[in-house]
Amino acid sequence: MDELQHAYAELGPATVLDAVDAQGFRTSGHLLALNSYENRVYQIGLEDAGFLVAKFYRPRRWSDAAIREEHAFCQELVEAEIPVVAPLADDKGETLFSFAGFRYALYPRRGGRWPDLDDPENLEWLGRYLARVHNVGQTRPFAHRPRLDVQSFGVESYQYILEGGFIPPHLDVAYRSLVEDLLQQIEAAYAAAGRIETLRLHGDFHPGNILWTEAGPHFVDLDDCRTGPAVQDIWMLLSGERSEMALALSELIEGYELFREFNRRELALIEPLRTLRMIHYAAWLARRWDDPAFHQAFPWFNTDRYWEEHILGLREQAAAMNEPPLTI
Repeated sequence: MDELQHAYAELGPATVLDAVDAQGFRTSGHLLALNSYENRVYQIGLEDAGFLVAKFYRPRRWSDAAIREEHAFCQELVEAEIPVVAPLADDKGETLFSFAGFRYALYPRRGGRWPDLDDPENLEWLGRYLARVHNVGQTRPFAHRPRLDVQSFGVESYQYILEGGFIPPHLDVAYRSLVEDLLQQIEAAYAAAGRIETLRLHGDFHPGNILWTEAGPHFVDLDDCRTGPAVQDIWMLLSGERSEMALALSELIEGYELFREFNRRELALIEPLRTLRMIHYAAWLARRWDDPAFHQAFPWFNTDRYWEEHILGLREQAAAMNEPPLTI
């Protein structure tokens, strides 16, 4: 077990509760681990019968400046009356805390259910909010957060998988040739799309990061916020057959364009971005494979079957990228 895992191994219940107490809260002893693998996230009970959420950042993943930039973006969205769950600040305005060598943030607990993306009204609602998020996102650039691009999500992920020896020998040639061809396809798609504006994004806007109540949606987990094209926050809400995705896309953009114009050229990036995410996701699992929590949560990773299915999925993406872009 390396230094990183030794660090998380020291994050026991007592340390978690003491860290929350250190910020002036009186914990009740209730602690529930929530579904998070990149970081460690807990629901904490308070003596007044309330709850809050404590998020302990994975050591060495982000700099303090990058985390504070995420928190500042959250606060900008809150000030724009966009329903984002932002971290709590102390009386000095600080949102990033440290205890026993761990960096952490505290959040109010907000409940909700996954959104019903088969409902056109819900899609239009989400489109309106996304446009407003992007209006805030374009007002200034990130200084410390990364960019979503072919190099970071594609090339570096591919190289890490190869250099780490994750690909089974009998699949090595197939994987290399396929991903190299895909990266060329993606580069060509970006070139054909022409000049695309990039801005601050949520970055990981999948349904699991949207909580729905009777009052509507609210958004959580900007841990992966970064700079990229607006369509990155849109395509992750699309799934199913091509006709189903086109219909959902039309509903999203109808709401989006009530507040912000959408550049139709970005539609050509939907399948390239989906392909980059698939390559990046495999590398993310590989990078975290020394963490025992990943072995428990993803026991199917790094098996021959996993890589065979991954290659098959990437081949399907090669075909998808050869199809015309979705239309609105």
